[in-house]
Amino acid sequence: MNDEMLRLVDSIHRDKGIDADILYKSLEQALLTAARKKNPGIEELKVRIDRTNGDMRLLDGDRLIRLLDSSEFGRIAAQTAKQIMIQKIREAERDVVYGEYEQRAGELVNGTVQRIDRGAVIVNLGKTEGIIPRQEQAVGESYHPGSSIRTYIREVSKRGQRVMIILSRTAPELVQKLFEQEVPEIFEHTVEVRKFVREAGYRTKIAVSSSDSRVDPVGACVGVRGSRIKNIVDELNGEKIDIVRWNESDEIFIQNALSPATVEMILFNNEKKCATVIVPDDQLSLAIGKRGQNVRLSSKLTEWDLSIKTVEEHSRLRERGRDEIESLPGVGEAMVNNMLLAGIESFEDVLNVGTEGLVEIKGIGDKKAEEIISFAKEGIENRSDENLKQAEKKTEENETIEDEIDILD
Repeated sequence: MNDEMLRLVDSIHRDKGIDADILYKSLEQALLTAARKKNPGIEELKVRIDRTNGDMRLLDGDRLIRLLDSSEFGRIAAQTAKQIMIQKIREAERDVVYGEYEQRAGELVNGTVQRIDRGAVIVNLGKTEGIIPRQEQAVGESYHPGSSIRTYIREVSKRGQRVMIILSRTAPELVQKLFEQEVPEIFEHTVEVRKFVREAGYRTKIAVSSSDSRVDPVGACVGVRGSRIKNIVDELNGEKIDIVRWNESDEIFIQNALSPATVEMILFNNEKKCATVIVPDDQLSLAIGKRGQNVRLSSKLTEWDLSIKTVEEHSRLRERGRDEIESLPGVGEAMVNNMLLAGIESFEDVLNVGTEGLVEIKGIGDKKAEEIISFAKEGIENRSDENLKQAEKKTEENETIEDEIDILD
């Protein structure tokens, strides 16, 4: 019996990775529960198992009472001991799994889709299971039991008697880890991933730089004939990936981020951290991207609120802005030029600089500044009313056309 117990403990230790001492202590507690029913009234009753020969000693404090034999326990006591032992082993298994996967949080893991449970994907990871909740599933992806899958470990936690491993197919870090696996230069830190943003299932932008002037960071990520980037795109089921060359200059970085669209000029508003990007008329849709993804992700990547305007739109707005500045009360040609040189080119600019900014311009005092600001506010309100009327008129015209079409039908 003793030899059999030693072999059992060793087998569980090797198969499940549970520390042998934890198993022995679980056995001791289970045997103690059974022994108490046979030895009532002993306050310091203990059970100790010899780790070398398997002897089970019943103790009163440190005093040996006798050696135990499992045959002396009744059926109910033995069943109780068995239940306690099973519970302790399960707790130990949970702790082993938690300890292993807690350290792997933030890594990629390979698994097999086991089943779909109320929209959540259950993934077999070998020793345990992970779950991909609905919100962590990429748009357009389908999951089939038995298929292999690579996911990102987002979170590991204990919930009752279970270890909950939350997996993700939407995390931007998933793309970063794929690049680290496919591009040796990133793993070796020759090429550095400076920033990445993602709309899972649609598009990812990743900014890279190189610490070695001889290594092209974009070329390293693309690979020979696009081999490296193709593997990543295939893993992401065709998701579009833009590799952007990092630059310390905000202007150059924004241009790189909006590529392949051509940028004519960028106007920065440093206080509001926003920028107006001027592009050729035929580049507008390319700069904005499908469903606005290109400009939206570029804004996140560069950390600038980007607004795209065509050359024609920009010229029209500048003309309108100059007309607005010229319409300000008591402002002559010289003062108009001074305001334009100071970057005040519209009613909005007047409100942005405020009284403090206006009085710094030659010829404008506090009283004049307040008058100019009041006029600009009124002008913006009138413009908004006019835009609203035009929108309502256009809607009415569209409805009339639709009615005429219905009559013809």
